[in-house]
Amino acid sequence: MINNKQLFSLIFIIIGIILIISGISWMVVEQPWILDKVANEERLKMSFDELFSHEINHTLPEYLKQIYRFFGLWVIIIGCFITALSKPKMIENKNIRLILIFCVGILSYVGLILGYTWIPSSPFIYLGWGLVGLHLMSLLSHYNYK
Repeated sequence: MINNKQLFSLIFIIIGIILIISGISWMVVEQPWILDKVANEERLKMSFDELFSHEINHTLPEYLKQIYRFFGLWVIIIGCFITALSKPKMIENKNIRLILIFCVGILSYVGLILGYTWIPSSPFIYLGWGLVGLHLMSLLSHYNYK
């Protein structure tokens, strides 16, 4: 049976790994904007083919790739921080647990609100709900932490 210390650690390690994998995907996919194509095209109110067909936008794909690569890098770094702070020895410190709960809470809830506001048809909405669920579980395991 898993105890609350192990559960708390496991939850944040899972969140960290999810962020690392997400960041890697944005860094290695040739056209990372396609990962969320339907939602992005809804937001743009045009297809990427139409957007890129205009002469003024001929350099836009490379610019988008650059932006997504940096975004992916930052997501990987955040995932690494969360994973590193989630180690059992680290979370013995109540302040570190509270920092994890607070920061991941902001990431999860604000991210979900922004997702519903700007890209409601995004498949990343499901990831957001998963993060909220994990965050709620972390609150419970923190509350019962001994």
